[in-house]
Amino acid sequence: MKIIVIGAGAWGTALAVSAARNPAGHRVVLWARDGAQAAALHDTRENARYLPGIPLPRDLHVRGGDVQGLLEAVPEAELLVIATPVAGLRPTLELLQQVDVPVAWLCKGFEPAQDPAAPRPFGLMPHEIQRQVAPSLHAGALSGPSFAQEVARGQPTALVAASRHEAVRSALVEAFHGPTLRVYGNDDLVGVEVGGAVKNVLAIATGLADGLNLGLNARAALITRGLAEMARLGLALGGRQESFMGLSGLGDLVLTATGDLSRNRKVGLLLAEGKTLQDAVQSLGHVAEGVYSARTVLQRALHLGVDMPITECVVALLDGELKPVEAVAALMGRDPKGELL
Repeated sequence: MKIIVIGAGAWGTALAVSAARNPAGHRVVLWARDGAQAAALHDTRENARYLPGIPLPRDLHVRGGDVQGLLEAVPEAELLVIATPVAGLRPTLELLQQVDVPVAWLCKGFEPAQDPAAPRPFGLMPHEIQRQVAPSLHAGALSGPSFAQEVARGQPTALVAASRHEAVRSALVEAFHGPTLRVYGNDDLVGVEVGGAVKNVLAIATGLADGLNLGLNARAALITRGLAEMARLGLALGGRQESFMGLSGLGDLVLTATGDLSRNRKVGLLLAEGKTLQDAVQSLGHVAEGVYSARTVLQRALHLGVDMPITECVVALLDGELKPVEAVAALMGRDPKGELL
């Protein structure tokens, strides 16, 4: 099977490395948008910026540079995987809108609003972007609880291949299921994407609680009530309840909210230390999607009439309207209610 992974950041590189190691003998191409980066990866056989110390397999081909070169390589592929941040998904899909092979994306979150003055001024999820710009594509998402470093090292991981199209789910399973990576199919693309987006916001909240030394009880409460928020929004958007109990819901939430490699959790920890949001983000060196997704999650929740108090406090914290201790007080001061409401 020939696979092209578009985007040579941490996740794109990790997934390409995993596929190239697969005993099935796939032919894998990692496409870097920057020609200079592609040359460096090819020459050093290492992605020193994102995955230092992890060698690229000999059979992993690295290419990059101009768009025309990518388009010329596409007809040879049997699967295209887009490994850009969500902000780069729209232009990439516009390039690929006429291809007739399965396409999947790794990005999680919401696109920035295209027109803040529009009647519905919120960003879109990846499947909504695809529906706008490339509706004829057979496409989906690869998601679930996974840190790129662990995938690249070959540590055991489970992911979910989400698509309405059986051919896309099957292609993702064939490409990436192997000795250290299990891939499960799911046709609930909406539910999987909501889980992947909202968990980043909730991880900021749990990082904040841990940074304030509120204890393990508080962490468990935030994860559990955060899962309830995630499910409420997901159901309102058309997802299925069971997806939020699976890999891309509960699984990804637990990992991102508690794992030391989580950038979103790190933002919460730094805010608890008294760092400004700008300083916290700059210190990471990588994108923390929850910072950019939080406002859109809340906007969509408000538009749908969905109650998301943890998300609301995270947004107020990021906007500087609440201090860390005030955000905690706002959550603890809410009126009592039934657990399942």
